[in-house]
Amino acid sequence: MKKSCAFVVVAGLLCLGAGSTFAGEIPIGHLNAFTGPTSDVGAHYGPAVIDAVNYVNKNGGIAGQTIKLDTVDYGYNAPRAVATYKGWKSDLKPVAIQGWGTADTEALVRFVTEDQIPYISASYSGHLTDPVGSSSHAKFAAPYNFYYSPSYSDACRGLVQWAMDDWKAKGGKGKPKYVHMGDNHPYPNAPKDACNAYAEELGFEVLPPIVYSLKPADAKAQCLTLKDTGAQYAYLGNTSGSNISLIKSCSTVGVDTQFLANIWGWDETAITAAGPAGNGVAWVVGATPWDEAKKNPMMKAISAMSDPEGKEYRALHYIRGACSTMFMVDAITKAAKAGKIDGPAIKAAMESMTDYVPKGLEGVCLPSTWTATDHRSTTHIPVYKSNLDGEQVQMTKQAEVLVPRRPEWLGW
Repeated sequence: MKKSCAFVVVAGLLCLGAGSTFAGEIPIGHLNAFTGPTSDVGAHYGPAVIDAVNYVNKNGGIAGQTIKLDTVDYGYNAPRAVATYKGWKSDLKPVAIQGWGTADTEALVRFVTEDQIPYISASYSGHLTDPVGSSSHAKFAAPYNFYYSPSYSDACRGLVQWAMDDWKAKGGKGKPKYVHMGDNHPYPNAPKDACNAYAEELGFEVLPPIVYSLKPADAKAQCLTLKDTGAQYAYLGNTSGSNISLIKSCSTVGVDTQFLANIWGWDETAITAAGPAGNGVAWVVGATPWDEAKKNPMMKAISAMSDPEGKEYRALHYIRGACSTMFMVDAITKAAKAGKIDGPAIKAAMESMTDYVPKGLEGVCLPSTWTATDHRSTTHIPVYKSNLDGEQVQMTKQAEVLVPRRPEWLGW
């Protein structure tokens, strides 16, 4: 859809195209998976992006301009994501994009780099953290890719660091065994090599990976394999839906392994659905849980955009979606103050953030830092354990692990 616009000064504003000094609307693409194998978490994250944008627009927009958000459910299908992007490029002309999965985000790196469009994804692949391609491990330079979260690799490193401390605290002798589990897919595979290397460095015996589907399914065969290995610690690389199935299957065959779940791999819904079988799962939590977050006036107001009566419980993924969006909003606001809303200006604004929290969301979002040479937003890894006491979901913080920010780990 093409838009015509007269170059006329009205009340001090110019009506120009996307990326201009001033514009009537700020076009943002929003790619999400409300359907498909990751919809169990996309159903929480996506609405938060929409609510946050509606909140911004309701409260005056950015520099007097409203955000035009185009939300597309691509069903976690990478080719469809690429096609959507190409359509946006010729029609919407976004100045930034809120993205989703690993396969599609990595497939779009070259495009957003060439087009200079900041891409703030819900994929936390370590491959996206090297903006200049300086690391020997980097698959590519990703100067326009950002996300709010520790990378999958650093999160997994934090989990195995916690696991080794756990092993020693329990009086474990010799080398504990560690195994990576997940589908043979870019998302669960993203941290595999990096985390295996660090686990081995810490003193684990690293076992061959065990593959299980991203789609929820009976996993007794994989659980029997896990049991036979004798692994004391197993990293779960899939999203929560398939992890529920796996953990329930493993409970029926007597698996006695400490499960370590990634940031998308465990949540309040999973804790309830898995029941007692899921008690004791350790996982990475990337935002303040709702019981605390709802005390924040801005977070409460964002949630109220789709829940005016305040009855909804917001999962951790919702809170991260809101945080991600508000980091982008603050970057666009800073770019507007500098006189131009376009990709390079938004990128520069993101890269000026040091231990930054979106204004109004202090105590909710984790402080994050991006620079022109390092897009690892944080290496602080909050590790929690879950428990279901009757119908009461309990999430107990175990540690705040600080993963080393090694130069050679950039992009890995």
